[in-house]
Amino acid sequence: MPRTRSEASRLFGARLRARRLELGCSQYDIAHLSGVDLANYGRLERGGGNPTLTTIVQLAITLSMDPAELVTGLAEDGMLPEVDRPYSALDYIAARRQQEGR
Repeated sequence: MPRTRSEASRLFGARLRARRLELGCSQYDIAHLSGVDLANYGRLERGGGNPTLTTIVQLAITLSMDPAELVTGLAEDGMLPEVDRPYSALDYIAARRQQEGR
């Protein structure tokens, strides 16, 4: 069984699953209504996918929720593996200033 991509992916998938179950729908129902391939939807719920913004919005509409509910908090420390975590512009500026002796 493939591992989840990140804690962010796992949490995103858990939120999808919780809302789907709250609505009493099957994975097939949500995938079909949102226009997402069933296998891809299942992968997302298991935390193994990496959805596009369009897919996130489509799923949120189908699940009658704001897309923000699916992604809130996913930028926190520890949510992405260190190798995937982007370097923030603020961190870059601070490091550059420190290097320049400012």
